[in-house]
Amino acid sequence: MDQVASPPTALERELAVEQAHVDLVYEHLAQATRSARKVASQGQDLYRSDRETWVREEDGTALFERDAFAFQAARRLAILDAEHEGLVFGRLDHTDGEIRYIGRIGVRDADYEPLVIDWRARAAEPFYRATATDPMDVVRRRVLRCRNDIVIGIEDDLLDDDHGRDDLVIIGEGALMAALKRARGAHMRDIVATIQAEQDEAIRADHAGVTVIAGGPGTGKTVVALHRAAYLLYSNRRRFERGGILVVGPSGLFMDYIERVLPSLGEDSVTLRPIGGVAADTLGFTASRIDAAGAAAIKGSLRMVPLLKRLVNLPLLDGDAEHPPLRVTVKGEALTLDASTLGRIRRDVLTRTKANAGRAAAEAAVMDALFERLPAELELDKDVMAELVGDSASYRMFLQAWWPDLTATDVLRRLASPRVVARIGEGILDGSEQAALAASYAFEDWSVADVALLDELVAMIGPISSDEPEEPLLFLPDGTEFNEVVTTADRLRDVREHDPEADAHDTFAHLLVDEAQDISPMQWRMLRRRGSQASWTIVGDPAQSSWPDPAETESALADLIGSAPHRDFRLSTNYRSPAEVFELAAQVVLRDFPQADVPVAVRSTGIEPELLVVPEAALERRLDEKIAELAGLVEGTIGVIVAPSRLSSLAVADLPSARTHAGRVSFLSPLNAKGLEYDAVVVVGPDEVVAESPGGTRVLYVALTRPTQRLVTIDIAEPGAWRAALS
Repeated sequence: MDQVASPPTALERELAVEQAHVDLVYEHLAQATRSARKVASQGQDLYRSDRETWVREEDGTALFERDAFAFQAARRLAILDAEHEGLVFGRLDHTDGEIRYIGRIGVRDADYEPLVIDWRARAAEPFYRATATDPMDVVRRRVLRCRNDIVIGIEDDLLDDDHGRDDLVIIGEGALMAALKRARGAHMRDIVATIQAEQDEAIRADHAGVTVIAGGPGTGKTVVALHRAAYLLYSNRRRFERGGILVVGPSGLFMDYIERVLPSLGEDSVTLRPIGGVAADTLGFTASRIDAAGAAAIKGSLRMVPLLKRLVNLPLLDGDAEHPPLRVTVKGEALTLDASTLGRIRRDVLTRTKANAGRAAAEAAVMDALFERLPAELELDKDVMAELVGDSASYRMFLQAWWPDLTATDVLRRLASPRVVARIGEGILDGSEQAALAASYAFEDWSVADVALLDELVAMIGPISSDEPEEPLLFLPDGTEFNEVVTTADRLRDVREHDPEADAHDTFAHLLVDEAQDISPMQWRMLRRRGSQASWTIVGDPAQSSWPDPAETESALADLIGSAPHRDFRLSTNYRSPAEVFELAAQVVLRDFPQADVPVAVRSTGIEPELLVVPEAALERRLDEKIAELAGLVEGTIGVIVAPSRLSSLAVADLPSARTHAGRVSFLSPLNAKGLEYDAVVVVGPDEVVAESPGGTRVLYVALTRPTQRLVTIDIAEPGAWRAALS
């Protein structure tokens, strides 16, 4: 006897309805992709020159037009070809019966009717802003969960019960809560399907001036800012794609964590740099090492500006009374210039030009000074004397040593000398600060704080001028190189000279700075050089600051904003941390930082944080046991946050559980934990975290607010002083 199939459930029926629409979308997407690929292929054949040995002006124009045509086609193809996980993620049922689907990109049918509305379009705003209090003519909001092109789940919110149909099906517990319960992975997920109203308001704010987004831990500041970058490109693509958007974060680890968010939203034209890599355009490298707290505070302070100016002005040759820095012989007469005279010349030249552009002026001033000392009886013209002196090997050696082409790294390395630091630091740094600054340059590599100083020096000394201008090359179809790419008109016009005073760094149309509370005043100066004419989005939370002087940072930020139009947004809800975890973290920060903006945690797990005390000798064994236990309790990632002094030893310790779950377990410092989140977190030595961080308790607050499910703290030997804040 055949078994009678049971009728489909309400969920199965609704899944089938949504799957039919998703299939239709992908069908039209495939058609659009084939069309774009055809156009891109045709573009390669348009305007092709038949010249293989030389290029006419009209052929050059044709090549440009062909390339522009092909570029636009290829750009559209890249958007269509992208792996759009969850391309269609939302549906709105309106009171008038209209149904709108929301997705990562807009897709239209053959009649140009929208099958999917881009989430950034104005028509999509009710998906994020409608509430039961203000439904915005929306009866039901539905979020679709998809795996590739298959609909696997539905979450509904009923917003207007009065206009709901009798057959309207409501499924699930709500999209937001469902999303919050999912395990975390190695990369940040976008929140495009679950953006909340206050987040959406910040995302869609006007681009002009400065937009400040503030909020406590777990409020979604970072992901909101990234969605804002995608929105700016959508709403004003010509401006921001041409001028560029720079996203700055606290560390390379953080940038790796967020790197997939913008591509998942259909945008890959944004530049991502950690703060230690902002000046890679001028320096050629990215720094990741963190200075000790004392040295970092000195290097980040605006006191470094006058100190660096003194460093640039500091003579490279001091000499002494018996051996003056410069001694030349002209017609048997010895001419000398002492350190004082050479110092005066150097200071005078540097008041008028940058060091790398001032060598010629400095040499001329040296010749003038030597000529003043030339005995009149020799009866030599200045030009003759200059020629005689200039031919001297000793003079050329002196000049190279006294006024060499300077690099920022060469200049800053001079701070490794306690004598140099003492000389230029007088009246700026006290004795202990001078010692700490000099000692910080015992390392071979540069620190994150050094990057801002090096960038400042690049601006002070200017680029090294090149005497050999580069000629552009033309590659013909057979690979032949031609220097002759200019037209007759080009050859007849004035030659464009290289400006040695020009800025070497990139500039952008918009800068988005995350974890801005940790940006030092010197780093703000570095960022301003890359956005002097830019609009800004600044994201942060003063309560999580690692900078010891918040007032100085606020002053630097005020200088940045100036009189520009600006708007402030506050995110008030903690979506990351369970209430049990966040209550503990809030108590810790409010004791020492009562003005902290503490958000409200929206969910509870019923699991209290676990506070352990472990003897030093048993630390590794107990940590190993705890990692193994947590790996069985959570599905996603586990973060072990440790003070810098202990991090390297624990990271290489023999912990079998860490090896077993290597893909899920990360060991990191509190500062590198900024902006990250894990399903479970173990904070080892909270008192050590406080003691070794310039921000003290505020940095511990960061560590305690990283988990989405479970928190474990391990005090070593005895209960830590940090627990005094707990009720």
